[in-house]
Amino acid sequence: MDVERLVANSEVADTPIIFFDGVCNLCNSAVNFVIDRDTDKQFHFASLQSDFAKGKLDQYQVDPSLLQSILLLKKGRLYHKSGAALEIGMLLGGPWRLLLVFKIIPKFIRDFIYDWIAKNRYRWFGKRETCRVPTPDLKERFLDSY
Repeated sequence: MDVERLVANSEVADTPIIFFDGVCNLCNSAVNFVIDRDTDKQFHFASLQSDFAKGKLDQYQVDPSLLQSILLLKKGRLYHKSGAALEIGMLLGGPWRLLLVFKIIPKFIRDFIYDWIAKNRYRWFGKRETCRVPTPDLKERFLDSY
């Protein structure tokens, strides 16, 4: 199935898409965390390095500085940095909804901490030579693997 048809498919078009740095070990760990807890298989994923992400995010006129952030596209709205992380937690449901308590912290403070971690992520957690390759059972959820 080609990516254009996949995205046009209402089943995928209505599901949240997480864009992540495919060579960042911390980011890949975050994706694994979401996959392990996403029992409804509601999320789709695309590395920021992929043609799919570049094309899709270009539609939203994404500031290149956001490409150091996890991004969440949900129902036509693009979340980034701490906002994306909190929204992902809310969508995971269960105890992860409790992360929303951090919304009481002003966004500029949450994003300052997020930026500090993002700036140091390669040094602290390492970097891969290539983007992750999903296992066959996960391939359909990765929009850049087609």
